[in-house]
Amino acid sequence: MRGIEVRRGVLRAGAVAILLVASAAVRPARAQTVAVTNARIHTVAGPVIERGTIVFRDGRIIAVGADVQPPAGARIIDGTGRTVTPGLLDSSTTLGLVEIGADDGSNDAASTEIRNAAALDVRDAINPLSTLIPVTRIEGITRTVVQPQNGAALFAGRGVLIDLGGERVEAMVQRDPTAMYALLGQGGAALVGGSRAAALLRLREALQDARRFAAARAAGGDPDEDFSLHRLDLEALGPVVGGTLPLAVTVHRASDILAVLRLARDFDLRVILMGATEGWRVAADIAAAGIPVVINPMQNIPGLENPGITLENAARLAAAGVTVAFASFDAHNARNLKQIAGNAVAYGMPWDAALAAVTAVPASIWGIGDRFGTLEAGKDADLVIWTGDPFELSTRAEHVFIEGQEVEMDSRQVELFRKYRRLNGR
Repeated sequence: MRGIEVRRGVLRAGAVAILLVASAAVRPARAQTVAVTNARIHTVAGPVIERGTIVFRDGRIIAVGADVQPPAGARIIDGTGRTVTPGLLDSSTTLGLVEIGADDGSNDAASTEIRNAAALDVRDAINPLSTLIPVTRIEGITRTVVQPQNGAALFAGRGVLIDLGGERVEAMVQRDPTAMYALLGQGGAALVGGSRAAALLRLREALQDARRFAAARAAGGDPDEDFSLHRLDLEALGPVVGGTLPLAVTVHRASDILAVLRLARDFDLRVILMGATEGWRVAADIAAAGIPVVINPMQNIPGLENPGITLENAARLAAAGVTVAFASFDAHNARNLKQIAGNAVAYGMPWDAALAAVTAVPASIWGIGDRFGTLEAGKDADLVIWTGDPFELSTRAEHVFIEGQEVEMDSRQVELFRKYRRLNGR
């Protein structure tokens, strides 16, 4: 027992040491005009611009094109030999919720309480000074969806979309909530006694109760029925059954995906499929339903739930006309999003489609497409200057801008590298 306590003490000490490393200041004055010239610009909104110029000021792009001239007094960044893209968006992370997964004090991703599981809002637990945020943003990821994880209930709660350039949650939040998150398939079945049918039945009951609760409230009454969920959960599900908030369902097996499509039709829901590792098997059905999917195309280890998993999932879904976005589904390794996209390209997804899957497509899915995801005049100046093809492992982000403000290319990992670069004088 003493050995276990010692290990726990080490974990807690490690967590404290990490949390004491504050993130570097990111947002100085926004008034500066910046022009990136002579760069290869992937706007995502149109053709690639060779030797183009992009100008931004006060957090917004004001001009982009081949014939754009930098304004007088602008800071000039010579982009010769460089590639410019929009900032990348990871569609599912636990950034700010998890520092050390094995230490309960720094892991707020899931609750083991059944009560108020749907009402949970991860915004209240995000740590904007997490050391994992600088590690992620210097890899060109400027915004992420922070998603709760399932604990004891089918509903995990509500997620939030943040940018990675602030030191206060209020300044970082771009969309709250993004969706209501739920779990079906094998994981959902395990929470309700082991049967997929029972999990789906429980979910249907909750949605029906949320409808009745909302109708009673709208009629001016005080609902006092014996509902399956608590009041705060029913209130949180109101926008879901009302069609204004998506229901993001984690599911993998092809038959489970089809069950979610039926659920969406029966309740007229806005659904987003999360995971969907066997999505390619029913790609035509997903496309016909107009439901987007969020996947990690590097997942390829089969199990009893997804024996048909393949590295070609992204390419096959895209070829069938499915709206595809990419996610790391992680905190510590969210930094690998560009590698995830590159792997999808290696297994058949068109390069442009892979770039859209981490920029314009997730921006549209999560409701910020009017100001993020493409490099166009009027959009937020989230952009990355890369040393080459962003999907090549040898490429690095040279400059990262979030709402027009440059990120310091520093992180705890960089600091550790500097500290231990020389050992014993060598």
